[in-house]
Amino acid sequence: MILKGIEIGAMGVNCYIVGCEETREVAVIDPGGNPQGIIRLLEKENLKAVYIINTHGHIDHIGGNRAVKEATGAKILIHEDDAKMLVNPVSNFSFLMGNKVTSPPADQYLKEGDIIKIGNTVELEVIHTPGHSPGGICLKTGNIIFVGDTLFQGSIGRTDFPGGSYKQLIQNIKEKLLCYDDNVICYPGHGPATTIGFERQHNPFLN
Repeated sequence: MILKGIEIGAMGVNCYIVGCEETREVAVIDPGGNPQGIIRLLEKENLKAVYIINTHGHIDHIGGNRAVKEATGAKILIHEDDAKMLVNPVSNFSFLMGNKVTSPPADQYLKEGDIIKIGNTVELEVIHTPGHSPGGICLKTGNIIFVGDTLFQGSIGRTDFPGGSYKQLIQNIKEKLLCYDDNVICYPGHGPATTIGFERQHNPFLN
């Protein structure tokens, strides 16, 4: 499996590129900023982006959608409950920074339990984990979960934005993430990677 992580943008957003070694087809998860850096990496590594997957619709996670899509033709995938954020600067909060940013609309809506196939060898399972945003998702493949802004090392995603819910987020983390083995690795939208076991034992929001 191909797996590359890139920290991009002023807000330190983690963008992940994951895909199939055989076909070199990949998905770009949360291209929040510096799309030219992402595009250069794809070209350097001879990778074909077939999907752009947004774990949710906030500006720091969708800001590079347009440029990456225009350069690669990749399809944009997002949960339906966050789809309007792609095209609405108020909903995605870019208007707060004085720069009204939009993405092309979604090519496909995601829902709980969907399987996204990449090349011959990689499948991403969609886990709907609202709480940070209504359409927040995580993506699981093997013993790896891309958790977006649902879960961080020692913390959780903010819930004070419109559409957020602390109760809902905690419930979803406990029911849909902590059900996995301790050795499952979590790659968050911000900050370092962690594991289910570490968060189960040390995350103050979950104990």
